[in-house]
Amino acid sequence: MTIIQPGMLTSVQDTGRYGHRCDGVPTGGAVDAVSMQLANLAVGNPAAVAGLECTLVGPRVRFSQDALIAVAGATVQGIEPLRPILVRAGKPVSLEKLSRGCRSYLAVAGGIDVPTVLGSRSTALRSGFGGFQGRPLRRGDVLPIGTPPPNPPRNCRIDARCFGAGLPSIRITSAHEHVELATQFCEATYTISHQSDRMGLRLTGGRDLPQPEAIQLSRAVAPGTIQRPPGGEPIVLLADAQTVGGYAVIGHVIAADLHHLAQLRPRDTIRFSLITLDEAAVAAKNQRSLLRTIALGMSAAQRRRI
Repeated sequence: MTIIQPGMLTSVQDTGRYGHRCDGVPTGGAVDAVSMQLANLAVGNPAAVAGLECTLVGPRVRFSQDALIAVAGATVQGIEPLRPILVRAGKPVSLEKLSRGCRSYLAVAGGIDVPTVLGSRSTALRSGFGGFQGRPLRRGDVLPIGTPPPNPPRNCRIDARCFGAGLPSIRITSAHEHVELATQFCEATYTISHQSDRMGLRLTGGRDLPQPEAIQLSRAVAPGTIQRPPGGEPIVLLADAQTVGGYAVIGHVIAADLHHLAQLRPRDTIRFSLITLDEAAVAAKNQRSLLRTIALGMSAAQRRRI
């Protein structure tokens, strides 16, 4: 696959780099891991195979041989989502016009076959390793494609509405020492700042929250942690989040809702709602069950050569 135009921020990502946070290595991977997995399943790949993450303005690419692709996440003009599409060799494919979301994911049957670093093919953009030369893609880059799976599905389509598109609020659990602060946090409506990136969403509209203690001991943080800097507005950490931080922690976005954060654009508004740990565990279990059910369905489709 050759990159004709790279878009605003396009990188090779999979579902993340696990088991190294104790060494200070962020998880990384797709910010919207659900969409990344669904795009892979649509072309018959295992869910964790590497593809492209495209932000706000996607790339234009060309394949040197026929390829089966699928897109998920933000709507791409001219491409039906979550349906396998056969692209002929030499024909350009444009993901340049994204709407109704911030990040789109391109999966290719066989996956993007860049080297594995610390158990993942994801690009660690801040550290400069993994993915394709540890950086965002540029014009003229040529990415290797792996061996396509046998009998990939051709005429089926995944419906992603079961993953809660258009939720009225993002669900969080409170940090045990800041239950009252988390309750107050959920009473406001926030706007996504243009300073947001893969590391975290900066929220405007939370200046009325009580100030935390001036001095905080550093503590472990993870994607979904909601931080409250002294004198500043809240930050919700995303895939490239650091592993420790000293800001006060309001709470944590539940795992099942993290992919919704990935699709928020600057100036979008957002609200949060407080739930229990037990409810968060049920939501995560249900999401994993949905993904497994889809994977089994696509596997059956491959066996039937749909």
